[in-house]
Amino acid sequence: MPIVDFTDWMDEFTGSRYVWYVKRLSGNDTLANGTHQAGPYIPKEFLFSIFPALHRPETKNPDVYFQLYIDSHADHRRVRAVWYNNKLRGGTRNEARVTNFGGASSALLDPDSTGALTVFAFPIDEQGVTQACHVWVCRNEIEEDIAEDRIGMVDPGQWKIWTVDESSYADLVIQPEKPRKPCWLEAEEIPPEWIVKFPKGSEIIEKTLELRPDHRINPDIRLIKRRECEFEIFRSLEEAVELPRIKQGFDSVDEFIARAQTILQRRKSRSGRSLELHAKKIFIEEGLKEDSDFSHQPESDPGQKPDFLFPSEAAYKNPSFPENRLRMLAVKTTCKDRWRQILKEANRIHDKHLLTLQEGVSENQFREMTESGVQLVVPAPLVKKYPGPVQQYLKTFESFIGDIRMLSIQ
Repeated sequence: MPIVDFTDWMDEFTGSRYVWYVKRLSGNDTLANGTHQAGPYIPKEFLFSIFPALHRPETKNPDVYFQLYIDSHADHRRVRAVWYNNKLRGGTRNEARVTNFGGASSALLDPDSTGALTVFAFPIDEQGVTQACHVWVCRNEIEEDIAEDRIGMVDPGQWKIWTVDESSYADLVIQPEKPRKPCWLEAEEIPPEWIVKFPKGSEIIEKTLELRPDHRINPDIRLIKRRECEFEIFRSLEEAVELPRIKQGFDSVDEFIARAQTILQRRKSRSGRSLELHAKKIFIEEGLKEDSDFSHQPESDPGQKPDFLFPSEAAYKNPSFPENRLRMLAVKTTCKDRWRQILKEANRIHDKHLLTLQEGVSENQFREMTESGVQLVVPAPLVKKYPGPVQQYLKTFESFIGDIRMLSIQ
C-alpha cells in the first residue's frame, strides 16, 4: 500500500512481528564508488537467522530471493540475498549482500543516497523466518531524527538490529558481540560515582585518554581509535547501570517506555558531542593552545556558534585581522544533508571546513559542497570509502592540523 509519511510507516511496520535492520548507506553500498558488487551490506549472521536457507556452506555462493518494497520511493523489486563464501574454498570473500535492485534507479543504489539512514523492516513468521522486506531510505535529516528518536543513534560504519519486543530489549540495549579490550570496563573498574550518576561525556572522554593515550599515533588513527574506545566504555557503563534495571522488569508499559527513552536520549547526546570533544583534545595534544590557536564553541556572529574558530574568537571579531588567516571547522558525524547547516556560521570565512565520519558521498553531493565553499575533512582510513575522483580533494585531519600550524607562523 502507498505510504508517504515516515511516522505512519514506522507505526505500520513496528511490532512483535517485525525486526529492523538499520544502517547508514556507505559508498560501497550504493553505486557512489563504482563497485561491481553494489548493494547494502547486511551481516551474514543476521541474514542466516531470517533466511535459514541461505546458510548452506556446502554450496558455492548460496542465495535466496524475496520481495522488497522501498516504500519511501514507491519501488518494488524481487531481490536476491547471496552469501559470497569462496573463502571456504581458498578465496577471500565471506560476506552477504542483497542485490538485483536494478541499478541507480533504485534509491538503495542511487549514489546520492550515500550516507542516508535506512531502515529494513522484515516481517517474521512464527518460525522466525521472513519472505519479504519493507524499506525506508530517509530522504532528509528530519526523517533521520524521527528514526533515531525511536531507536537511538546510528553512526557511520555501524548497524543496529531493533525490535519492540520487550523480552529481547536487554539484548538490544547492549549488542551481543564480545567487548573489545582494553576499553571495556568490568564492574570493579567503573568508578562507583558513575553507577550512582551517569557521567558527563567529557568525563568519559578523560577515561578514554587514560586507556588510549596514543599521543605518538597519527591524529587520524588516534581520532578513530579513541572514538571506538570511548564507545566501548560507554557501552560497558550502560550495561552496568541499565541491565540490572531492565532484568527487574517493569510495572507498566509507560514505565518501560520512559526507561527506554532515557537510554536513547543519553546515547544521542553522547554521539552528538563525542567527535567534537575528541577533536579538541587532539588539537591540544598537537600543540595548539585554546584561545590563542583555536576557540571552542565561540560566538562568531550573533546567534552563531561554530564548533571551532582559528586562531581565536577574538581574532575573528577583530575587523583588522586578515580574513585569509581565519579558519572554521564544523564537526558532524554525518554530513549528507547536515552540511548545509554550517553555511551560515562564521560569515567572514568563505571556505568552511567540515570534519565528518561519513563513509562516502556521491560526486554530485561533493560538487555541491565544493561550490558552496565546504571543504571535507575526513580521517585518513575513511578516504578510500569515497569515490576515486573525490579522494584527492579530501583533507585528512592531520593535514588540517598542519594547515592551522602554518597560519600561526605567517
